[in-house]
Amino acid sequence: MMKILVSDNLGEAGVKMFQEAEGIEVDVKTGLSPEDLQAIICDYDALCIRSATKVTEALLDAAPKLKVVGRAGIGLDNVDIPAATKRGIVVMNTPTGNVITTAEHAIAMMMALTRNIPAGTASLKTGRWDKKKLSGHELYQKTLGVIGYGKIGAIAADRARGLRMRVIVYDPFVTPEKIESDGFEAVSLQTLYQQSDYITVHVPKLKTTANLINKDAFEQMKPGVMLINCARGGIVNEADLYEAITAGKVAGAALDVFETEPPGQIPLMELDQVICTPHLGASTKEAQTNVAVMVAEQIIAYLTTGTIVNAVNVPSVTGEALEKVGPYIKLAEQMGCLQAQLIAGAPKEVVVEYYGDFKGIDLSPVTTALLKGLLAPMVSDLVNFVNAHVLANDRGIKVSEATIAGHEEYTQLITVRVKTHEGENVVSGTIFGKEDTRIVRINTFRLEMIPLGHMALIYNLDIPGSIGEIGTVLGKHSINIARMQVGQEEGGERNIIFLCTDTAMPPEVIEELRALRTVKAVTPLEF
Repeated sequence: MMKILVSDNLGEAGVKMFQEAEGIEVDVKTGLSPEDLQAIICDYDALCIRSATKVTEALLDAAPKLKVVGRAGIGLDNVDIPAATKRGIVVMNTPTGNVITTAEHAIAMMMALTRNIPAGTASLKTGRWDKKKLSGHELYQKTLGVIGYGKIGAIAADRARGLRMRVIVYDPFVTPEKIESDGFEAVSLQTLYQQSDYITVHVPKLKTTANLINKDAFEQMKPGVMLINCARGGIVNEADLYEAITAGKVAGAALDVFETEPPGQIPLMELDQVICTPHLGASTKEAQTNVAVMVAEQIIAYLTTGTIVNAVNVPSVTGEALEKVGPYIKLAEQMGCLQAQLIAGAPKEVVVEYYGDFKGIDLSPVTTALLKGLLAPMVSDLVNFVNAHVLANDRGIKVSEATIAGHEEYTQLITVRVKTHEGENVVSGTIFGKEDTRIVRINTFRLEMIPLGHMALIYNLDIPGSIGEIGTVLGKHSINIARMQVGQEEGGERNIIFLCTDTAMPPEVIEELRALRTVKAVTPLEF
């Protein structure tokens, strides 16, 4: 008998599916403290959660029987995925169950903000009749700027088109051809700021999107712009938004998410121009039923048949096949992650070349892993081993594979070419021994790089003293170099240096390195 623990509030339909599944016993115990959860988790084969439960390494250490963690929803910020992977625990989410609900909430917030519906309700309930004071605007023929053209952003854009709004879209990871084929205008972020009457945010919370909408962004916007954020807290700088509203630059904001949740009495709450909801984007009966049913189906299928659906850390292959292809899946995901951090512009084509003896190995999960690594920095929790190809297609990325009989230097080699409007970037990798992954080529540079940890890619002149200058800067800031690997440009005057440091380099250190006389470029990398 397999045992499942539901530790967060789950839609009734999902709980009922667990109760009716043959060979499965379910306990629903919500609101447990971390200590209480840790004390009982040892009895369970599966854990079903939403956002409240924190699946930490300590919790996983106390769960020797645990086989799968299922999240009813998209976000996995509360799950230590590397720790789960290390223990062979499958982590699943339900990335499509609440996309319509969230997009509709953004449109509802925009309309409520435009027509002063919350203020009108509040004034009437206190006995006032503020008809003239609360005059609003029409959405008809106004310009909506959509930042982020994933599933939710695309639905929001479509709904706005139905309101006869002009829709412009910015997403650096979606080709302009894809956006325009859907009937919308692809623009730069600066153009979106300058032309939008309304701006709605639909990007994941990443290093590149944290604090994206800040003072500099507000200065570029039209006077009287209105902002809607139903994505993630921290993408909009709340202090800068407060200043932009009080200065009259921003006419209003509709917020469903906050830097800290619950936010408490922050200054934005004092402004009449701000309307807000307590992270209700995914909170409809339909969406909660959808994600509950999806996660129950996925967990039951895995426990009873071994079928893996919507896993973020395991491809859908048999155990025997995984033993053969596992090191290449790991390598491919690392190569995709590296490409995502090196390319400029939206990828429009990915070419995967397999050189050497790959007989008897199904390479399709390797290509999928590569796409997952490439797309993860762009769409975060949305991408997994099941939907990577679909998301690539949604973004207008052409994917092709080629198998080539042999290679003059390596028994087996994977080369990935990613083409954008800015050019082509080439990365090659192989396996040393049985499972040690190595990057052996980046464009015209040859090297042997271990893709792991906090790293920086440095292009520098190949002259005496250049590496010493880099080490001096890092030493001054007490940053220890764990590994350093140097590659040379074929027929050129530059080196490529990969530094792995014990801690990530702060932005000020990166700028100091870029200012060195021998350094041409510095790109921080994370694996």
